[in-house]
Amino acid sequence: MIYYQAYGTLIVIPLPGTLHSAMSSSSPMRNPSLESSVAVGVAITAVAGVAVAAAVGGTLIYSRRSPFRRRKKRKSPLSEKQWRDAFDPESGRLIDQHKVLKKIRHGGIDRSIRAEVWLFLLGFYDLDSTQEEREAEECRKRDVYRDLRTQCDTLRGNVSEDVADLNGVDKTIDTELGASSSFGLEEQQMFAKNADSEMDSSEEASEKEHRAEVATTTATPASTAMENQNIKDGCLKDTEDFITWQRIMRLDAVRMNAEWVPYSPSQANVSEEVAGELATSVGLKDDEHLEPCRQHHAARLVGILEAYALFDPETGYCQGMSDLLSPFVALLDEDYQAFWCFVQFMNTARHNFRLDEAGIRRQLNKISSIFKVGDPHLYSHLESMDAQDCYFVYRMVVVLLRRELTFEQTISLWEVIWAEKRAAGISHVRTLSWRKSRKRSYVTDDLILFVIAAAVRQKRKLIEKCKGMDEILRECNSMAGHLDVWSLLDDARELVSAVQGRIPE
Repeated sequence: MIYYQAYGTLIVIPLPGTLHSAMSSSSPMRNPSLESSVAVGVAITAVAGVAVAAAVGGTLIYSRRSPFRRRKKRKSPLSEKQWRDAFDPESGRLIDQHKVLKKIRHGGIDRSIRAEVWLFLLGFYDLDSTQEEREAEECRKRDVYRDLRTQCDTLRGNVSEDVADLNGVDKTIDTELGASSSFGLEEQQMFAKNADSEMDSSEEASEKEHRAEVATTTATPASTAMENQNIKDGCLKDTEDFITWQRIMRLDAVRMNAEWVPYSPSQANVSEEVAGELATSVGLKDDEHLEPCRQHHAARLVGILEAYALFDPETGYCQGMSDLLSPFVALLDEDYQAFWCFVQFMNTARHNFRLDEAGIRRQLNKISSIFKVGDPHLYSHLESMDAQDCYFVYRMVVVLLRRELTFEQTISLWEVIWAEKRAAGISHVRTLSWRKSRKRSYVTDDLILFVIAAAVRQKRKLIEKCKGMDEILRECNSMAGHLDVWSLLDDARELVSAVQGRIPE
């Protein structure tokens, strides 16, 4: 027998000798030439079937043993030497962006340079910037973050003194919003622009209208009586929102586990005195049971989340955001760097926390489309249970698989996704990817959705036995701690290649 595997499907081709033996046991009269002809015919038919399958527009052929092709060995991560050599020694400009991004997309980043590279992947520094430009940008962003923190401290102090004193709160908010006109205008406008670009057409108009309103009230001086009155009318609600956000983020921060500790030696060894002072400065409560490193980490989380709530008041704070911020706080020692990287990260993730869930629905609909085109058999099974809306992966979408993966797996996956997004934004990389689509190098903005779909497909044998949404949800929740991020990425890229151009963007 010849065993030939194509697209995960096992094809068995009998050799003339084996066919001869099989026929001899059932028929006393044998024709050797006929036996050979039959064997060759079977082989040709099998090979032709493989060719036909390969030509059917990239549709996946699924197998219960493995939904994808043979695993590729993970490529080595971007090394420190490769990173240093990628810069022009005179200007400090990154020379070959495509080469660096490709290296990260397929192997990740070496631990020793991870924090430094993240600043480029997440837009803290422009990929085309020189060393001089980066120094100037760092100073500017540090100053903006300081202004935000000053406002947080002032607001917290006044609210704690007398939150019921409406006149006092009005004056405080007037002063703060007046001062805010001088900071962050460019960043807030850029944030709004980037956030809008991530929206789908169904929500784009309303979001832009709200963003224009926010930009007007937070970035333009209240120079008229009407503007002053509008600020006063909204200040009480803003204050109440901020108090609510503070309460939730403090609770979430003290509950954060310590899996980040091995990735941040400087923070892991912080003294009890330093941790206590920082915790007091951000009003952290119920943290007495925490060891100094966790107390310090929680306090940094609260400080940055407070600043983000002021920077993006429409999103404010929702449960789950502390999980997303924790890796940035762990790997970046400077709060202002962690803050701006988190802002860029939230350009996409913020839509997961919208009350109308428009962003979540868009992503779930796309995952559903991936199943419908890439695995119609699985989709048909989901449809039979009225689960084709894919709400069983809701948690995975909201916190980007943070609960399903270990800390190391999370940051490895995220940095690959950021590199993918950066690559997708470079026109020549996108063109090159289309040209090489047969080699499965297509670049997508939504790689995370394909990774989630791949995670589900890896459990398709069990999911196909499920008889209801509750059972599917239980199977998905059981994935936590049992996923291999690099095999997921391999499988996800197979899905990207299979459905490219066949599902709505």
